[in-house]
Amino acid sequence: MTRENPQKLRDLAEQQCGVICRRQALEAGVSAETLRWRLRQGGWRVLQPGVYATFTGEPGRETVLWAAVLRAGPAAVLSHRTAAELGGLTDRSGDLIHVSIPRQQHLARIPGVVLHRSERIAEACHPCLAPPRTRLEETVVDLTQASCSFDEASGWLYRACGGRLTTPQRLVQAIGSRKKVRWRGELCAVLGDIGDGALSGLERRYMNGVERAHGLPRVVRQARSSSGGRVRYRDNLYAEYGLVVETDGRIAHPGETRWGDSRRDNAAATEGLVTLRYSLADVFGRPCFVAAEVGAVLKVRGWPGTPRPCGPGCVAAVRNFP
Repeated sequence: MTRENPQKLRDLAEQQCGVICRRQALEAGVSAETLRWRLRQGGWRVLQPGVYATFTGEPGRETVLWAAVLRAGPAAVLSHRTAAELGGLTDRSGDLIHVSIPRQQHLARIPGVVLHRSERIAEACHPCLAPPRTRLEETVVDLTQASCSFDEASGWLYRACGGRLTTPQRLVQAIGSRKKVRWRGELCAVLGDIGDGALSGLERRYMNGVERAHGLPRVVRQARSSSGGRVRYRDNLYAEYGLVVETDGRIAHPGETRWGDSRRDNAAATEGLVTLRYSLADVFGRPCFVAAEVGAVLKVRGWPGTPRPCGPGCVAAVRNFP
């Protein structure tokens, strides 16, 4: 920016990735005539109606986000998938920018922007991050409510907690702060299981459909192990009985992935651990079979118990394995 611009405006533009809005320029002391002159001369250019780039060249992603939120008004915040992008919940930049505004605000449609109306802007907005955005926990709950299915909604919980971006307790609090939440009880149940170590739908299914349903002993989930300078996490470790159960949701195993699995299994073997691996089809389609097999290995390795049937026709308590 040139020296004719007030220092206040130069500082503000620097904070906002070179973007200012008309209101900010006028409040900083730039006259309407000077503003029009800068636009005619090409020193400034329009990014959104009433929102200007104070530099030449192509705007970057953050500049575009600043332009959208400034166009939406002083109380607006980036939210939903756009806030998820900024918060590390996703590494994909969407074609549309999601912005939340106060419910009572009247605003014309903004091309390329999805407007969400909220009564909780003040509570939801992060107190210091820029550009303005919803807190991560608020973002996650927003995304669950915008999901088309419960599985999609649960995926955001697993992603947030599995990526260590937040905790189940904070998400439960965020859910509890809202009057209306679709799937409230179910989401809180998922968060309870995440708190017990299930970081995916597959791991949760193993926990409930295999382990708990058939009375298998409790495990250490996401058990940390270090070998050869590498840190590994084991899905389910029955430490007392030297058994590891790994669940794998991948449809296929490329050669490189299989080699990685083999290295993990080999490392476990050096510690005297036996590894069992089950696919998504096993855990969801044949949980009783899986429970029977895990139970048989546990018994061989000293477990005094026996898998119990989860219902009529369950094979877990009667199936024998060599």
